[in-house]
Amino acid sequence: MTLHSRNVAITRGPEDAAEFISVVEREGGRAIPLPTIRLVGRGESVSAEYLRESGVYNPDYTVFMSSKAVRLLMEDARSRGTYDETRLAVANTIVVAVGPKTAAALEGYDIRVNAMPESVYSSVGVGEVMSRMDRAKSRVLVPRSGASTPFLRELLEKEGFDVLEVHLYDVEPHPGGPVWEEFAAMLGSGDVHGMVFTSVSSVRAFFHIMERVAGAPIHLEGVAVVSIGPFTSEELERFGVSHHVSGVHTVAGSLDALRGALG
Repeated sequence: MTLHSRNVAITRGPEDAAEFISVVEREGGRAIPLPTIRLVGRGESVSAEYLRESGVYNPDYTVFMSSKAVRLLMEDARSRGTYDETRLAVANTIVVAVGPKTAAALEGYDIRVNAMPESVYSSVGVGEVMSRMDRAKSRVLVPRSGASTPFLRELLEKEGFDVLEVHLYDVEPHPGGPVWEEFAAMLGSGDVHGMVFTSVSSVRAFFHIMERVAGAPIHLEGVAVVSIGPFTSEELERFGVSHHVSGVHTVAGSLDALRGALG
């Protein structure tokens, strides 16, 4: 099964969807990257807030749940002349990354990743990794989005950890643009064959943007829809979208699920 002659979309912009685009085009399909969300830093400086919270809390562990959080934190620090201080504040803890993309982002800033889930790249996988950690070191700092669910914090607290979430940024729907107008036209004419949703926030933003662009509620009947993981799946269910769930919570895993759904 390949994606030959299929038009398939993903709720990520072109830069973040590079792997998806490469695979789809290699198989002879057309990839449609949809920039669905944008990050808005909280306060004047996310890195200053991180350094303040980290200095007071003195964490043993730092858990990163997305490459976006890594880049936002480190690039803000670079722009404000606190890059070395911020990098060391992270690197002097036991660093846990949710998955390979987040780990690669950290390593790109010379931050060694100490642990990562083996296959379940989600809060559940992070919980499994942390369950094997030394409880003598119990303080866990999680820099993340203000839109995040409390699941990870509650999971780690049940494992006996003290958890501080530092909400560095909020998530807003993308303002839209020509790619969205083209996508709406393709969807209306039945020319979208498959779609991958990559986060809870992207599900919410997708329907917000599409209703604004199309001027009416959007339905995805006839489109093979795949969610990248269980929380994204729950959000799709709230919107009444029939879908498949990726067995492996990565772009590659989602593409495998999409191939199966398209038959």
